[in-house]
Amino acid sequence: MIGRLRGLLAAKDPGIVILDVGGVGYEVAVTPRALAELPSIGDEAVLHTHMHVREDNMSLFGFPTAPERDLFRVLIGISGVGPKVGMAMLGTLSPDEIRGAVIADDTTTLTSVPGIGKRSAQKLILELRPKLEVPDTDVVVGGPLADVRQALEGLGYSPPEIRSALTDLAYDGEPEDLLRLALQRLGQPGG
Repeated sequence: MIGRLRGLLAAKDPGIVILDVGGVGYEVAVTPRALAELPSIGDEAVLHTHMHVREDNMSLFGFPTAPERDLFRVLIGISGVGPKVGMAMLGTLSPDEIRGAVIADDTTTLTSVPGIGKRSAQKLILELRPKLEVPDTDVVVGGPLADVRQALEGLGYSPPEIRSALTDLAYDGEPEDLLRLALQRLGQPGG
């Protein structure tokens, strides 16, 4: 298997890069997020890769960090999630946003990914929770962050705004305090 590549960036196209390693050009699929983090053509780049082998195809998927690659491997290990959906998830959401959505039981965030509907999002949360070592407790599922998310939805905030406001907030605490902090992050007076 090919776990990491270091070489000169020979080409950058939407969704694909070519990395020249010792005279061999490796075509590697990347997310838009990863593409933006790569250096200019001709500069040295490092990609942590996953080699996906099927009967009729071998593909390399590249990520800027090993933990992101490892999350991709967890995602494609879930039934119904192939490389295309896994790349769409990591192209739309950061690893922290995916983990946060699983912790907060937030199907709205997961359905913002192209190709994931409400039923798929619910299934993803159920199957990802044990794989991401997220505790399965009432505090997490129906906890204060879920209440704050619902309040922000009721106030008309979009899923990306809600995600950014809830990022790095404590998963416990009083809902009123968490809502006040989230509103401050969104530029609103907190009460």
